[in-house]
Amino acid sequence: MILPLTLVPALLLDRLLGEPPRFHPLIGFGKLANWLETHLNRRSITYGILAWGLAVLPLTAAVWWLDTLLGGFWMSILCGWLAIGWQSLRQHAQWVEQALLADDLAQARQKVAWLVSRDTSQLDDTAVSRACIESVLENGSDAVFAPLFWLCIGGAPAVVLYRLSNTLDAMWGYRSERFERFGKWAARVDDVLNWIPARLTALTYALCGNFAAAMRAWRTQGSRWYSPNAGVVMAAGAGALQVQLGGDAVYAGQTKARPSLGAGAIPDATAITRAIRLLDRGVYLWAGITLIMGGGSVFFA
Repeated sequence: MILPLTLVPALLLDRLLGEPPRFHPLIGFGKLANWLETHLNRRSITYGILAWGLAVLPLTAAVWWLDTLLGGFWMSILCGWLAIGWQSLRQHAQWVEQALLADDLAQARQKVAWLVSRDTSQLDDTAVSRACIESVLENGSDAVFAPLFWLCIGGAPAVVLYRLSNTLDAMWGYRSERFERFGKWAARVDDVLNWIPARLTALTYALCGNFAAAMRAWRTQGSRWYSPNAGVVMAAGAGALQVQLGGDAVYAGQTKARPSLGAGAIPDATAITRAIRLLDRGVYLWAGITLIMGGGSVFFA
């Protein structure tokens, strides 16, 4: 199977159809994850590993079995489409951009709250723009380029393993009394699975934006961030766009100190537009490279 050739059809399905309008498998998976957490969370790393295994491994094995049984590209294309969040991310960012351009700050705060976990009720125009751009950059890695990477590497089973693991990190990977130990395994697995994709994403942003500024920000600022993967992605993206990101933000009523990323202009609605374009150019770059890889594989087979 020429795995890279499944990337473009999956991207086309996502771009044209977006997420399934009625039922997305990840919604059902989220309910399963909540049920497992309710019944198994003993504030224990061991139980966290058990819950992760029960949530992820049977579904991944089922997808592998179906992929082996059916053959061809079909399962990889289908699972790739369901795992990729390119169109959804673009659409949500555009809603924030449109609200800001219409001078509707209340609407912009509401829309950006769908993208970030911080408190958005008191954000001004600049802070809303900053939050939106940070989400585009970070989720561009988690929901677009990382799924594409695993789709190319291992087809349907690999992209399903990644997407389920990433979802559990988003649900369980908190440093709180409830999840500090139970969610540690989910967080560490996600860190490992995202290590290479995050750095490829950072390189992608650099190639599709201001290369020198992106590489400089990656080198000097990426390691300052509290997440080993998000830091390099957001620093490189901020440099590529030449905007100032980061800074303190309020989460659950508590102000979290965050370092500054990038340099240059204060972000506004037009910077959101440029962030979406940066993401799009990165997707087109990956699509072009994988077409060349797949074509070469066919030619030399």
